[in-house]
Amino acid sequence: MDWINYHHLLYFWTVVREGGVSRAAEKLSLAQPTVSAQIKQLEEVIGEQLFDRQGRRLVLTDVGRLVYRYADEIFVIGRELTETLKGRPATGRPMPLTVGVANAVPKLVVHRLLQPAMSGALPFRLTCREDSTDTLLGELATHAVDVVIADGPAPSHVRVKAFSHLLGESDTSFFAAPPLAGKLKKSFPESLNDQPLLLPTHQTALRRSIDQWLESQHLHPRIAGEFDDSALMKAFGEAGTGAFPAPSAIEREVIRQYRVQVVGRVKALRERYYAISVERRVKHPGVMAITTAARRDVFL
Repeated sequence: MDWINYHHLLYFWTVVREGGVSRAAEKLSLAQPTVSAQIKQLEEVIGEQLFDRQGRRLVLTDVGRLVYRYADEIFVIGRELTETLKGRPATGRPMPLTVGVANAVPKLVVHRLLQPAMSGALPFRLTCREDSTDTLLGELATHAVDVVIADGPAPSHVRVKAFSHLLGESDTSFFAAPPLAGKLKKSFPESLNDQPLLLPTHQTALRRSIDQWLESQHLHPRIAGEFDDSALMKAFGEAGTGAFPAPSAIEREVIRQYRVQVVGRVKALRERYYAISVERRVKHPGVMAITTAARRDVFL
């Protein structure tokens, strides 16, 4: 690849930050065709397309997202260099930490895992992306994310060189709004028979485990809803639509946030969470903070 013209890279970076060519041209005090032509030249040098056009919108390609991450770092460093040369004290540039979060992982678990990285001695600039595990592993391969937090190890069918680091595991608790919880507590888990139950979708490891457990216990609840989004499932549970499962490790947070009660706990239902990275040994300080805190404070 030829040397990159950093003016071209600046124009590309500005288009992404401003949300379009017209706004970027106004910001740069240039004509729109000039900006478009410079980005075209950048694509020719790189040998890859940076944007896909969807209607009137420009959407970054996978390569475009990767180039933008590097461009962002380059121009942040440039600003810091300028300030330092002007005699301003260096404040310490936050290190970027981009985390991919699999849909199935409860957001309260994610918050517990990420909080230590945000409150530690080293400053991080956190970006979270939520999607399916397969999609996020594709972004991991292109270094668009630094780590993926998932409810299972990297699946074998995804052709990405990745290493799965077990963060910890938790029993599963079942929760319900107070009126329903009062009915279900008395003879749990038999009380689940013919009662409304909210569950994650079949694509999740937890759902497969719950189905096997229900069958082994000869339980036949009425499945009132299935959800990709665990927070949405809890919101329906708070409204009294049905009981729902969540990790016992976050019982207090679930009770406080959704005003529900614990119906019962099942030790046989173990939820496991993994940090998936391209490193066999984790080196990124932010990822190290996540893995260390998970094993020390979150999953005891």
